[in-house]
Amino acid sequence: MTDLAAAGTFTLGDRAVRRMGYGAMQLAGPHVFGPPKDRAQCVAVLREAVASGVDHIDTSDFYGPHVTNDIIREALSPYPDDLTIVTKVGATRGADGSWNTAQEPDQLIAGVEDNRRNLARDRIDVVNLRIHTGAMTGPEEGSIAARVEALAHLREKGVIGHVGLSNVTSAQVAEARGIVPVVCVQNQYNLVQRDDDTLVEELAAAGIAYVPFFPLGGFSPLQSDKLSGVATRLDASPLQVALAWLLRRSPNILLIPGTSSLAHLRENLAAAKLVLDDADLAELNAI
Repeated sequence: MTDLAAAGTFTLGDRAVRRMGYGAMQLAGPHVFGPPKDRAQCVAVLREAVASGVDHIDTSDFYGPHVTNDIIREALSPYPDDLTIVTKVGATRGADGSWNTAQEPDQLIAGVEDNRRNLARDRIDVVNLRIHTGAMTGPEEGSIAARVEALAHLREKGVIGHVGLSNVTSAQVAEARGIVPVVCVQNQYNLVQRDDDTLVEELAAAGIAYVPFFPLGGFSPLQSDKLSGVATRLDASPLQVALAWLLRRSPNILLIPGTSSLAHLRENLAAAKLVLDDADLAELNAI
C-alpha cells in the first residue's frame, strides 16, 4: 500500500483515489470475449490488487460480456467502503464476439442496469459514456448531448454517482460539461500515442481526471530502444517506465493497467514508486 501512496491521489467524483488503479478488461477471455482460462487466478489478482491498496477499478459489462463484472462480484463483494468502481456503457457484444454500438438512450440505460445487476451494486460510483461508432477507432466529432442527458437523468435519480466520458474530443467534453458535471475522461493515451496532450492540460486545469486506456500500448505493447535504455538505467522494466512516465506527465492522470497475472500485477503496481528525473523525462519525451 505504501508503494501506491508514493504516486499520490487525485479526485474522482467525490473521492480521492490513488493514482495507480486496476483495469479489469483482461479478466475476460481472448479478445475480451468469453471466460478466462484461469478464473481462480483472476479472483486472486483482484483480491491482491485491493489488498495492495488499489481503490479504483475500471470495468464494463460488455467485457466478456458480463464476465469481468461477475468475477469482480465474486472476488470483492461485499465491497470495501473506499473502493471506487467505474464502468462504461455504449456497446454490446454479439454472439460471435463482435463489438456492436449501443448508443441510444434506452440502450445506455439498459447498459447501466446490466452493470448494476452483475456487479450487485444499487449505485454505480462512476459511469463512463463510451462513444462507439462501430469500429474500435479514435474519437469522432459530433453531438453527444442526448446520450449525456440519459446518464444525467440516472445521476439525478441516484442510480449512478457521477458521469464520465470515453473516446471523446475536447468539443464533446465541453458539450457534456454544459449538461452534467464530468468527473473523468478515458481516452487512448500513452508514451507514443499523444494526440490528447492538449486535452490532458485542459482537464487538469478544470480538476477533471484523465484516465488513459491502453497505457502500455494495448494489444501491441510499447517498444522503443530509448525506453529500454531508461529502464535498464533504473533497473526497471520498460513497461514500468512507461507507467511512471504517465504518472509524471500530469497530476490528474489516473492509471488502470490491467492483467490476469499476479506477477504482472505486482510489476505494474511497483511502477508507482519509480522516480524519473528530468534527464529521464527528456529522453522519454523525445520518443
